[in-house]
Amino acid sequence: MYRVLHDTYPYARCELDFSTPLELLVATILSAQTTDVGVNKVTPTLFARYPDAAAYAGADREQLEQLLRPTGFFRAKTNAVMTLGQTLVERYDGEVPPRLKDLVTLPGVGRKTANVVLGNAFGIPGLTVDTHFGRLVRRFGWTVLDDPVKVEQEIGALFPRKDWTMLSNVLIFHGRRMCHAKKPACGVCPIARWCPSYGDGETDPEKARKLLKYEMAPA
Repeated sequence: MYRVLHDTYPYARCELDFSTPLELLVATILSAQTTDVGVNKVTPTLFARYPDAAAYAGADREQLEQLLRPTGFFRAKTNAVMTLGQTLVERYDGEVPPRLKDLVTLPGVGRKTANVVLGNAFGIPGLTVDTHFGRLVRRFGWTVLDDPVKVEQEIGALFPRKDWTMLSNVLIFHGRRMCHAKKPACGVCPIARWCPSYGDGETDPEKARKLLKYEMAPA
């Protein structure tokens, strides 16, 4: 199933725009309760104005709130990135640590966010168990667990560690585009023949094709 999905989405990647580990860490925190597309509209200005951890630590709260307002929950997110900047400056000389055990001690950073940063910014394999990933691995029958940490452990045991980051990106792509929560497009799914949940969604190919969505663009 993974091999076919990998061939379907060979371009799968984290859809948050970034150029440094700090930028990805901040963007991932901002992506809570909103879309990556929405975050990507805000971050060019944000990253230009706040190029390092010290800049976030010393930010003017009102100005930062106005900049983050379009992402929703902007007051909480402002507090999160300012506190993050302060913590990075105080503990890690302003650098994002490339270790899971350190990342999860940072304000607003859990295992999901940590693995996003490790896998996509540092090239260190990690499983990103977000809502899409969790939904799909249960639909596929790979696990029956709900707890993200236990899901991460169980799925991690099924795949070589080197595949973890791409596996995460591929499943998230598939979940956003085809295997939707309410109306999965079963009729055009490339792994329908193996999926125990086939039939939960639209099975007619023409109708299913109309359900396809794209986080950024069809390409």
